[in-house]
Amino acid sequence: MNSELHHLEASTPPERRPSSLIVPRHGVVTLCGYGIQVRVDRGHLLVEDGIGEDRRKIRLPRVGHGLKRLVCIGADGFISLAALQWLAAQDASFVMLERDGSVLATTGPVRSSDAKLRRAQALAHVSGAALRITRELIRQKLAGQESVARNKLLDTTTADTIARFCAELPRAEQIASMRLIEAQAALAYWSAWRTLPITFPKNDLARIPAHWLKFGARISPLSGSPRLSVNPPNAMLNYLYAVLESEARLAAAAVGLDPGLGVLHADSGNRDSLALDLLEPVRPQVDSYLLDWITRQPLMRQWFFEQRDGNCRLMGTFAVRLSETATMWRRAVAPVAEWVAQALWNSHQTSSGAVQHLPTRLTHRRRSEGRGNDFKVQTISAPRQPKICEVCGAEGVENRYCRSCAVEASRENMAQVGLIAHMRPKSKKARARISKTISDHAVANTWWDPSSLPSWLTEECYVQRIQPLLKDKKVREIAEAMQVSQPYAAFIRSGRRRPHPRHWCALAKLVDVTS
Repeated sequence: MNSELHHLEASTPPERRPSSLIVPRHGVVTLCGYGIQVRVDRGHLLVEDGIGEDRRKIRLPRVGHGLKRLVCIGADGFISLAALQWLAAQDASFVMLERDGSVLATTGPVRSSDAKLRRAQALAHVSGAALRITRELIRQKLAGQESVARNKLLDTTTADTIARFCAELPRAEQIASMRLIEAQAALAYWSAWRTLPITFPKNDLARIPAHWLKFGARISPLSGSPRLSVNPPNAMLNYLYAVLESEARLAAAAVGLDPGLGVLHADSGNRDSLALDLLEPVRPQVDSYLLDWITRQPLMRQWFFEQRDGNCRLMGTFAVRLSETATMWRRAVAPVAEWVAQALWNSHQTSSGAVQHLPTRLTHRRRSEGRGNDFKVQTISAPRQPKICEVCGAEGVENRYCRSCAVEASRENMAQVGLIAHMRPKSKKARARISKTISDHAVANTWWDPSSLPSWLTEECYVQRIQPLLKDKKVREIAEAMQVSQPYAAFIRSGRRRPHPRHWCALAKLVDVTS
């Protein structure tokens, strides 16, 4: 009886209990999967997400949790009103995003807005404040694009072109003229990105579409706009812009502005125009972040999936990784939102009244300057991305390759070194030795009798049966079996060279392939 009870207890899975979570340093927790739940239980925020048996349960107290952003990717689940109240009381925000780069909902701490500030925002086009704000926002954006083109892309021609467009902004007297200048600069800027190569691990190349191997055009052929991207880098850029847009919405509401009343972007019923205005100067920082990522390490095929129409989407686990950058963009867009609010406030004041400075709730600039300190925007380093093996795609490697792939990579590198050594000028004695080796192989190929080859050992047999098994053999063993040099044997092993048929018998014997 005891043994049966013991067996029953061992076979019964343990009950899942909510576990506490140490919030990451950046303060962003991203939820994805099915059956997402966000609710409050006895003063604690309870969060559950995941897929199938791979579920995660989070329990956060009101003190010491470190949560700043709760990002939800997906639409299967619920969040209670008590949870929204809990987040608002803790000065944390809730953001709901789509993996295609759309912002579905944002909510966060909102201060009571001043009616004068909202009135000044509504009359910005009449008072002339819209023109001044638009000129400054576009100037900052073009300056950032010039820096990316010059320092990251190393394209001085494109950088000089963007600088010339930026110099034309002071002479523009209409917002439409400034939009035209911005569009012309964007055309030159994204043209420099078009041929940027995108790398993947070597083992994934067989499953990679050809148009995924370069950045391509920023405009998608599916939509005629950046939406519905068709390759991974543009899909990543769209999602990062969505994270930035959510932070711009929250920043506009925090300083007392209406996110829907824009100055640069025209009013539209399906977007928050002011939020899009605020993120324009920060776009080059997002571009620089993505550029550093895709030029330093390869992307992985399992991070993306392609829909039937060719639209490239992000997998949920990878979108979680991109959402961790929200704190970076919050710090970057905060001074822009405060400057726009102050510019609108100044445009509404009368000439007799003294200049009144609005509170800087996002950056605390006035507090720093009141203490006699020089204000500097506090930047946060980007979340560290684990290095990826360039051959198999394994994460967490220290160098370019994992331990299992480093041996093969070193062999190929040595083969390349051997080729470089062969191309260098050689002594008379070395040239004579090489000439004799080439002559001996040519004579052996000439006097070799094709009829000595077994009937079953055909070219198809070599390609399908012998060549795949050579990867399990050492280069030294292949060189000894064929009586050739090790650099040439490395090419044979990798399939880059196909040996003369007179060597097929020796290779078949080496890998134990018979009729």
